[in-house]
Amino acid sequence: MRPLGILALLILTGCLKMPDPLPVLGEVPPFALTSEANQPFGRESLDGKVWVADFIFTSCSGPCPRLSKLMHQVQQSITGIPDVRLISFTVDPKRDDPAALAEYAKRYSAQPERWHFLTGPPETLNRLTLTDFKLGSVDGSMIHSTRFVLLDRHSRIRGYYGTQDEDPVKQLVRDIKLVLAEKS
Repeated sequence: MRPLGILALLILTGCLKMPDPLPVLGEVPPFALTSEANQPFGRESLDGKVWVADFIFTSCSGPCPRLSKLMHQVQQSITGIPDVRLISFTVDPKRDDPAALAEYAKRYSAQPERWHFLTGPPETLNRLTLTDFKLGSVDGSMIHSTRFVLLDRHSRIRGYYGTQDEDPVKQLVRDIKLVLAEKS
């Protein structure tokens, strides 16, 4: 390569800035819930994985179907990326038992090794949504956040993505890849 070509390459390479890392916005502590497969599921199941969380309920006719359709799009967009999990927590644990969640998972073609639906004690779910994810409460009103939450390999919150954002799936998938590229 000619000296002028090398110089041009060095200048161009120096102009390419790596994106800034996403901020750490909080951390989700250990939890113990039950999956749609009626199996125990704790935060340790997500150790070393990047994950996306949302809060839904199976009898919802409002925003939950849109949330789940978008989560399905995320699932499709990350097919070739093995270290990513999708977690949908119910906000209606009285009705959303494992069987109801399994049926709901089928409706959205959830891949069982990738996308889990969790239920459990109302106190645990309330703590998760209100205190840990900082999204609201599971108070029986069925009013809940319509945001996705991105978490890194250490269950630290790295971003929130609203369903009203312009193309939240594209933003979320871009940031999943960014977080995956970070050194642990």
